Amino acid sequence: MADNRAKTRVAVAGLGAIGTDVVKALDQGIEGLTLVAVSANSPDKHRGWVAELKSAPKLVPIGQLAEIADIVVECAPSKLVRSIVAPVVERGKTAVVLSVGALLQNEDLVDLAKAHGGQIIVPTGALIGLDAVTAAAIGTIHSAKLVTRKPVAGLVGAPHLVENNIRIEGITEPLRIFEGSARDAAKGFPANLNVAVALSLAGIGPDRTRVEIWADPTVTRNTHRIEVDSDSARFSMMIENIPSDNPKTGRITALSVIACLRKLRASLRIGT
Repeated sequence: MADNRAKTRVAVAGLGAIGTDVVKALDQGIEGLTLVAVSANSPDKHRGWVAELKSAPKLVPIGQLAEIADIVVECAPSKLVRSIVAPVVERGKTAVVLSVGALLQNEDLVDLAKAHGGQIIVPTGALIGLDAVTAAAIGTIHSAKLVTRKPVAGLVGAPHLVENNIRIEGITEPLRIFEGSARDAAKGFPANLNVAVALSLAGIGPDRTRVEIWADPTVTRNTHRIEVDSDSARFSMMIENIPSDNPKTGRITALSVIACLRKLRASLRIGT
């Protein structure tokens, strides 16, 4: 029997390394979804390849995405999260948020979504095991810790390093450059530590979740290790992510967004 359900309209905000991959995947086809619009900081730079897509989505300003689409995927700089997400959830629609660190500076967006029947979805991103953390949080999590190791190029320019005059260029051995809460990690490393905030929101919150960050010239991959102790399980998991064209972001981040979108209308859905 044919599926006669109308397709859900999707828009993508931001056409960097992640947004571009998500747009191309939507254009190739994801069950139950159709790409209707995209938005970019420099639209002229993208007009050519966007026009060649099979779906030929509209290239519009960010402010118009919430009107055009049912789901808006945020793949933009964190400073734009509020301007992208607020209009979406105010209309009772769904926002898929990658810059999850920005939610800590805009916590009222969750209340806004609740008040209007909207939803904010945070994909797994570059992390592993969030389904286990989410399940453990139904019970009691005693502690949660994230240890991140990144190549130097992926950390240069982070506000925490600039503000504390920490120089990592030219280091020859691993250097711990941060130890503290997930909330402070997100402030100090806004382009790097969305993983810490995702872990904290799945578990025991941004103030109790502990984070260590290492600049490591001996690694070529962004490495994250989670350690969780709860009343239902004790577990530790590690993932080594191959960087994308943007050294601050792993390739798997875009794939996790695509997997998240596939789950929305899939006939078979795996995982919590």
